[in-house]
Amino acid sequence: MKNVIRYTVSLAIAGGLLWYVFKDIRLDDMAQRLGQADWRLIAISFAVTLAAHLFRTWRWMMLMEPLGYKVPLGDTFLSVLTGYFANYIMPRMGEVTRCGTLYRLQNVPVNQSFGTVVAERIFDVVTLLILIGLNFLLEFGRLKEFFLDFFGNKLGDDLTGKLLALSGVLLIGLGIVVYMIKNKAVRDRLLKHGLVQKIVNFAQGMLEGLLTIRKLKNPGLFILSTVLIWICYYFASYVLFFCLPETAGLGPLAGLTLLVIGAIGMTAPTQGGIGAYHLLVGNVMVLYGITHADGITLATFVHGSQMILMLAAGAIAFILVLLKNRKSVKAAEV
Repeated sequence: MKNVIRYTVSLAIAGGLLWYVFKDIRLDDMAQRLGQADWRLIAISFAVTLAAHLFRTWRWMMLMEPLGYKVPLGDTFLSVLTGYFANYIMPRMGEVTRCGTLYRLQNVPVNQSFGTVVAERIFDVVTLLILIGLNFLLEFGRLKEFFLDFFGNKLGDDLTGKLLALSGVLLIGLGIVVYMIKNKAVRDRLLKHGLVQKIVNFAQGMLEGLLTIRKLKNPGLFILSTVLIWICYYFASYVLFFCLPETAGLGPLAGLTLLVIGAIGMTAPTQGGIGAYHLLVGNVMVLYGITHADGITLATFVHGSQMILMLAAGAIAFILVLLKNRKSVKAAEV
């Protein structure tokens, strides 16, 4: 029931955002323009996207090696693809699905593999922060105007009061946690609870996976794989600029802005960032001299093409995982 509510809420948020984004857009005109896109460039974008996920697979394999698991490239790649597939169905389920798939294929404990995924996410966040800093450095004038106008209007005038209230709630929560940790009687009573023990064991496995960063045999290759992932992300979206006459003249810095703002939009609690991505990217592209309708069209084109690819690739990966599991079960019975 909880998952149903969660799914319904995320779907409602995505639907509301999409309605807001497209309420003044002529969808028939957009569909006609998208239908005229160069499919050769779309194919190149698809290939570059899959290359990014191969680099992500390689990076994940490097993180699991210090844990004693030498997982094959094929099974790890299938796990990565099923994770992306799950994210378009239920927000934030991709990481768990990816680890669960790898457990089915290679018996890698979920808590340990999940720890390595957390480590991956930390590096991705650091990379994104670097890109945000670089983007602001190169495009400060445009982005300052965008964030002040866009987020100022959406959050309202009493932004300071809202931030203070949020800070107060966080401080109270932190105080409760500190009290529970320092009070031995309360701590011991909690640790005897079955649910708490499961949480602690899971957290220990996650920590073990997270600390694998310090045990990497070749940190340089790990950093290289991270750089290659984001380079592929950049070119996978930038090449699509040239599919539409209205955006073909946008330069490389516009591609960097789309990558950064789009990545922020993808963190929204909706399936695959649906709605939030369109809203943010569609509005920020106006700063590069195109109309709002063209910005929404570009956002829809980039997000939609990637979503179609990942749903198709993820579905194929899911079917292959089921077939591999069935063969493994039959082999075990023999």
